[in-house]
Amino acid sequence: MRCQPRYDRQVYIWLKNNQHCLLCNEAADGATPICMGCETELPWLGDHCQTCALPLPAAGMTCGQCLMQPPAFEQVVAPWTYSFPVDSLITRFKHSAKWPFGHLLGELLAQSLQHRFDDDLPQPEVLVPVPMATRRLRQRGFNQAVMLARWLSEHLDLPCDERLLSRPQDTNAQQDLNAQARKKNLRHAFALAPDASVKGRHLALVDDVLTTGATAQALAHLLMDAGATRVDVYCLARTPKPGESP
Repeated sequence: MRCQPRYDRQVYIWLKNNQHCLLCNEAADGATPICMGCETELPWLGDHCQTCALPLPAAGMTCGQCLMQPPAFEQVVAPWTYSFPVDSLITRFKHSAKWPFGHLLGELLAQSLQHRFDDDLPQPEVLVPVPMATRRLRQRGFNQAVMLARWLSEHLDLPCDERLLSRPQDTNAQQDLNAQARKKNLRHAFALAPDASVKGRHLALVDDVLTTGATAQALAHLLMDAGATRVDVYCLARTPKPGESP
């Protein structure tokens, strides 16, 4: 039995000649259901760490944590900081199954990634969604990372491998833990599929939010140890350091 919902059609009907903004309900300017004003006002990520995308006060810098302990992943790409209204949209998508909000953010992320690919960002060979433990998947009914990866796959014409990674251990929820506890919580939490094709490949992990990076680090370590040449991380939003404003 598959808990993950799969839709052959779009989450809702796209009417290119009668599209309304999902945030303010005004007429949208194009095919994407968001008006130019609301899109401009989203909390776009400004200057940030070139590795983990942590918001920083100046451009072209690498944060102290990445300098002292370089992560296993190469680069994080996130369009926004985790603040209003993106935080609310992600929460409603993730915890209330409001899939149109997730689809909107996923399409905007795909557009952002395509611009980066057109510039100089190396394009991965496959998208890999961050896995969810079976019990939590049954409770929620879907894995938001899988849905995002599918939408990115469709828009970017990149393959998506939903079975490459699994989460056999049902660990505590990460959002309830501090950075140190998150790392400990994820020890041995993930596994590769027995027939996983990883060696020599450039992979991109897909998730909704990057907070401490503990999940991305654990998965990137697993993939790099299995022979991957590069692991990037694509997510919707990046949080600032605890106690700091976005």
